[in-house]
Amino acid sequence: MIPSVAFGNPSRGLAAGPSALRILALALCAIWFVSGEGRAVSARENSQPRASLEKLEIVTASGTHAFSVEVMRTGPARERGLMFRRFLAPDRGMLFDFEVERPVMMWMKNTYLPLDMIFLDHSGRVVALAENTVPQSEKIIPSGAPAYGVLEVNAGTAARIGLKIGDFARHPMFAK
Repeated sequence: MIPSVAFGNPSRGLAAGPSALRILALALCAIWFVSGEGRAVSARENSQPRASLEKLEIVTASGTHAFSVEVMRTGPARERGLMFRRFLAPDRGMLFDFEVERPVMMWMKNTYLPLDMIFLDHSGRVVALAENTVPQSEKIIPSGAPAYGVLEVNAGTAARIGLKIGDFARHPMFAK
């Protein structure tokens, strides 16, 4: 049996009184602050537009591993990256498109999630790895080799899938 609850003044029956309106307002605020993944997000994070998800596969000796990634193709999007995010699903990531192969440098300023950074050349081959990066660190993380893109995934992903230098990623961004 589900208990019934009446709001407002009992002498007025079930009419919504000030208490009911306060409860409704609080409920609406709670819904507004919770994202589609069931987690609270800051107003700053919530105001940032999300890129649509694209499919990416990483091929290692242990098999092919599928991810859905947001692709950062503009300067402002690359600068923002995963900053201020508090959650990244295990099968998600962010792919940075630098448009040319060159040495790149990343950092974790305002990034709350520990990440693995996978540096990729123009063909999608893994040229460098930075595993278990430190959240909110301003330490520069260099590619060490020319990179066309960087894939950021949750820390521990590279180890979990057995990722090694020379493995590769499949995505339309990379030359065939």
